Amino acid sequence: MTDMQVIEISRPGGPDVLTPAQRERPTPGAGEVRIRVRAAGVNRPDLMQRAGKYPPPPGASDLPGLEVAGEIDALGDNVSQWQLGDAVCALCNGGGYAQYVCVPAGQCLPKPAPLDWAQAAALPETYFTVWSNLFMRAQLASGQSLLVHGGASGIGTTALTLARSFGVKTFATAGSQTTLDGCRQLGAQAINYRDQDFVQVIDQATQGRGVDVVLDMIGGDYFARNLKVLAPEGWLVQIATQHGREVTLDLMTMMQKRLRLSGSTLRPQSAQAKAVIADQLRHQVWPRLDAGEFAPLIHARVPFEQASQAHRLLENGGHIGKIVLELA
Repeated sequence: MTDMQVIEISRPGGPDVLTPAQRERPTPGAGEVRIRVRAAGVNRPDLMQRAGKYPPPPGASDLPGLEVAGEIDALGDNVSQWQLGDAVCALCNGGGYAQYVCVPAGQCLPKPAPLDWAQAAALPETYFTVWSNLFMRAQLASGQSLLVHGGASGIGTTALTLARSFGVKTFATAGSQTTLDGCRQLGAQAINYRDQDFVQVIDQATQGRGVDVVLDMIGGDYFARNLKVLAPEGWLVQIATQHGREVTLDLMTMMQKRLRLSGSTLRPQSAQAKAVIADQLRHQVWPRLDAGEFAPLIHARVPFEQASQAHRLLENGGHIGKIVLELA
């Protein structure tokens, strides 16, 4: 039997356009492995792709899904670091909403022993994103301070978890008592963006110094305030633009405080670049996961066939951590 169940985007639109379908199993190319998927993470880029606002890059599957966990069941040519049956989690270029998916071998990581399939599937997209942006690019280190906007999201909870593990003081914005409490449980000073000014709160908490790094998924009207809240030599890391992508930059603020600004998206990066991130994660973070020091927060486990419900949960907000599809 060579077919498999998938979740297709029948047309651009709301969650109801996600449709179960049958397709032929993919065949791994050179340097790729095929994974029998046990669980797949749900991420905001999936929602954007479903709405027709984030087309897959050339050569990628048209199916949504950027992270999975499961067993390797086929090897392409020139793959030596994995064996058939290895339990892995992997960053996909697309195609994760399926029973089988092919991914570059360098984008796989071993499934941490203490984690189940859903927890393992919740790792790649956020851990690749957070590690590459905060620790590789912004050089976040022990003794520094970090502000995370959207602290209860999948990215936010990952950033707070890793920052605490590496000795970083954290602040986080959130908008409800539940999500604020979730940020506090991860060691952050939580700030309610609905009735508090995060610039004033952090100014008081740091005696006017500010924070070393801001991780922002908001953009728009947050941009100028992010510059205000940064300490001298601080780093603004932009990874999404939920409030808009066009902003006004006060160059004098950047010059006087010697600020550094960077931004990135993960999906268009090369397989080689993603393999470098995976290698760092395997050596710097995976031993801590294997030791049970921390684990990803799972907000909801949703049956694979109910992918539309998972998308509704993510769109509605108020979640703490990741939403994952589980395959029988």
